[in-house]
Amino acid sequence: MTDPVIVGVDGSASSLDAVDVAAREARLRGAPLRVVHAFGHPSAHLPSGAPPWNPAGHSLEPMVEGALARAEQRAHAVAPGIEVTRSVVAGEALAVLEIESRTAALAVVGSRGLSSFTGLLLGSTAVHLAAHGHCPLMVVRGRPDPAGPVLLAVDGSKAGEEAVGFAFAEAALREAPLAALHVWNTWSERAYEGPGDPLTAVVADAERLREAEQHLLDDAVARWLEVYPQVAVERRLVRSRVRPALIDASHDAQLVVTGARGRGGFTGLLLGSVSQALLHHAHCPVTVVRSAE
Repeated sequence: MTDPVIVGVDGSASSLDAVDVAAREARLRGAPLRVVHAFGHPSAHLPSGAPPWNPAGHSLEPMVEGALARAEQRAHAVAPGIEVTRSVVAGEALAVLEIESRTAALAVVGSRGLSSFTGLLLGSTAVHLAAHGHCPLMVVRGRPDPAGPVLLAVDGSKAGEEAVGFAFAEAALREAPLAALHVWNTWSERAYEGPGDPLTAVVADAERLREAEQHLLDDAVARWLEVYPQVAVERRLVRSRVRPALIDASHDAQLVVTGARGRGGFTGLLLGSVSQALLHHAHCPVTVVRSAE
């Protein structure tokens, strides 16, 4: 049985936008779509010794079922014929979606939900799943109906290899070109984003470093070119600051794919600064692909 695409729904406009994207992703994969609504803190409303929470006996059932019905209607409108199932689970959205991700091909969420604080750029559910989920996470954000290539953030790390494979597969599914972008600068520490200008830092041989970075980019995509010969690949080597360059490139992309953390991340860090910056500021949806643990 094909693993489902799951989408978290809370009734917010952001989550309904995520349903649209998740339905398209399910159709592309020939996979079922599972619409998940997590009902937080149910025990706080039940007397001691009460039976397990049941949406059918709860006064909020019409609201929950209405949100799920709207989500299902949106999914069928976007991708007629896909299989859609609903799931209402008692528990915090963070925990529920993390568990659901264990048997999913892809998890999709909106950038903000109903519980987000005013002015918050990214909801806590998206950040948590990007760091702890068990399947790739797509966060729907940026401009509506984005077009252009699939943009792959290449860092050359072992942890990022699965993101490269995912980006090629996604480009093939969408019949879109792939832009493999590797950003470099002259600081020896690639994660450097602090004061100072990495573009003018003193190095022994900047040209030799540029050649090494080109080899890194070529090596990162080499084996996937054979697996997906139908994907047109543009290799982009850019000397700049990493985060601003990737965010700027997302202006012209339909999707950004990145690993959870790159070579410059601190040991044990689950979500690096580059992936976090993209999740907060990219101009199109972002997929974070964690390496197998």
